[in-house]
This record gives sequence, structure tokens and C-alpha cells, in this order.
Amino acid sequence: MPGVTGEAVAAFLGQAGNTELVALAEDHAAIVTAMVRAYTRGGGFVDDEPNDEVAAVITTATARLVTNPGQLAVDHTAGPISESIRAGFQGWTLAELFTLNRYRKRAQ
Repeated sequence: MPGVTGEAVAAFLGQAGNTELVALAEDHAAIVTAMVRAYTRGGGFVDDEPNDEVAAVITTATARLVTNPGQLAVDHTAGPISESIRAGFQGWTLAELFTLNRYRKRAQ
């Protein structure tokens, strides 16, 4: 599987046609890929490309990151409807860790 693209992340979020989101996700996917590569010390990558399982982690983590790129608490209000986003990217989810730990090379 080729590296995770902004288009793949936008499609995962159900917004494949959103060019602004695709561009943002492209940048964030590169950052998350570097974090995954560091966490696993290169495990799960073949010829610099993540395997399907590692790519799934990159996709889900990038999706969380692009939904609140500022990583700050945000409040949106439109008439009687309001939305509060409090959590940002604070690390890997438990499911992501299960996957990443399969590929992580630990110190001996």
C-alpha cells in the first residue's frame, strides 16, 4: 500500500471532494507517518511505505488530528446550535497501540 494520502484521509472522513481538507490531511499524514515510523523504529514499513495495518493507524490518527488542527479547545455556535471540541491529538488510541506494538522494536 502506498503511503497514506490526504485523499485517503478525507475519504475516511466522508469528505473526499473537500480540497481544503485533502491538503490539510496531506500535511498531517506526513507528520503522523513520521511519528509512527519513530514509534515502531521503522517496523511495519517496506521500502519506506507502511503496510496495510500501519497505514490504517496513520489514517485514523491523521483523521483525529485534522478534525481539530489547532489542538486547542474550540466552541462554534450557529443560532441555537453549538459545538464544543475539547480533546486534541493526545497520542495513540488503545486500538492503534495494539497494532503499532506488533511492529515496535523494543530495546533489549
